[in-house]
Amino acid sequence: MADELYAGAPEDFVETRKRLAAEAKKGGDAALAKRIAALRRPTVSAWAANQLARSAPDEVDRLLDLGDELRAAWTSGGRIGDLDRRRGELVSGLLRRAQALADEAGRPLREPAVREVEDTLHAATMDPDVAEEVRTGRLAQPRSYAGFAPAVGFPEPAEPTPAPAGTPEPELATVAEPSRKAPAGKRARDEHEREKREGEEREKREREEKRRREEDERRRRVAERIAAAEQEARDADRALAEWESEAREADEARTAAGEEVDRLRDELAAALHRQEIAGKRLTMAERERDKAARRATKAHQNARTVRENP
Repeated sequence: MADELYAGAPEDFVETRKRLAAEAKKGGDAALAKRIAALRRPTVSAWAANQLARSAPDEVDRLLDLGDELRAAWTSGGRIGDLDRRRGELVSGLLRRAQALADEAGRPLREPAVREVEDTLHAATMDPDVAEEVRTGRLAQPRSYAGFAPAVGFPEPAEPTPAPAGTPEPELATVAEPSRKAPAGKRARDEHEREKREGEEREKREREEKRRREEDERRRRVAERIAAAEQEARDADRALAEWESEAREADEARTAAGEEVDRLRDELAAALHRQEIAGKRLTMAERERDKAARRATKAHQNARTVRENP
């Protein structure tokens, strides 16, 4: 049931939780219903990290297995440079996958949520409890790890055992006390000094590794900003080239249209001239026609007169 809850969309969480709790209660399992009702709705970044466990389980397993190696290396004081580099590559890949999944779901991640997913993945390599949450995909909140060394178990210092009531205070040791305990004390001091030196060296390595990771992260972000700026410049150049081409085509079209207008204007002038000449010819033809008609009429009249009066 928890899988069904955390696999769904955040906005459906409350309604699904209510339904599952009601089903458990109806089935007679009041304790389960109470546990379901207590489950918290995931934040956007926690939801995105949960999707990785379902959509990219192999990549998540590789990251968490690498976390086991990192914690072992920290504990033994081994070299972690290559392991940390591989972790950075895996985290970057999973982060891109989480952003893509969020985009596909119509819930693009903003920069704060992206950082929270990244912090959660880093924390999963340092803390086994966080690793289990990431592996099962049941995060309700993003996780982070603020320490230098991984969360591995160290023995707690032993509490001093109180002396039984009534035991007299021990007398101060004198020079005459046997010296056979001195080597054991010296060994303890040497062991303490050795552990102190190792702890200081380990802290120094941790600081150096942290500085290196921060520098690598800074360089990565700078490289991303440079790549984004260069891509934006390329897009702008492409848009400029497209509009320059459009402007050239429009100018050529305007020139062609102007030439067409000039040609049509010349043709119109010639047509008007022809129309004028034709009009004059028509006027002359009509005048001559009228004259010819009058002459014909007169000739016919003369011919009729001659016939009638030979």
